[in-house]
Amino acid sequence: MIKYDFTAFPHVEITGIDLDSLTKEELSVLYQAARYCQAITDKDIDTMREIVSEDMVFVHMSGMRQTREEYFADVADGSLTYYTIGMADPVIEMDGDHAVVTYTAILNANAYGARGTFRMKGSHHYENRNGAWIAVNK
Repeated sequence: MIKYDFTAFPHVEITGIDLDSLTKEELSVLYQAARYCQAITDKDIDTMREIVSEDMVFVHMSGMRQTREEYFADVADGSLTYYTIGMADPVIEMDGDHAVVTYTAILNANAYGARGTFRMKGSHHYENRNGAWIAVNK
């Protein structure tokens, strides 16, 4: 069985779930979600592009909508800076090549000049494309 090393993500903390209770597929989706969160904190745009579909639209707490490239540009230039990302109480729902990961995000961030810790519950959708889980819109 593939070993998923979540300790490889020092800026991501997953709480409220027993990783040993997850199936291989559930672990692979959660691992990709954590990998993406680490890439955001590292401003690793190449990894972010690898994980996020080209047509993804990001919706912020304020309701602002951005294309993938607009969002990535804001991460790259520091307009959005994520220091740590907590993933509290994740639930993974699988349906063939589709998965939804729902959790409370605990973001230690500076978002357009507003520095703080932001908590929000959300669902993140993934699709298995050629053996890799890719973040997609619903």
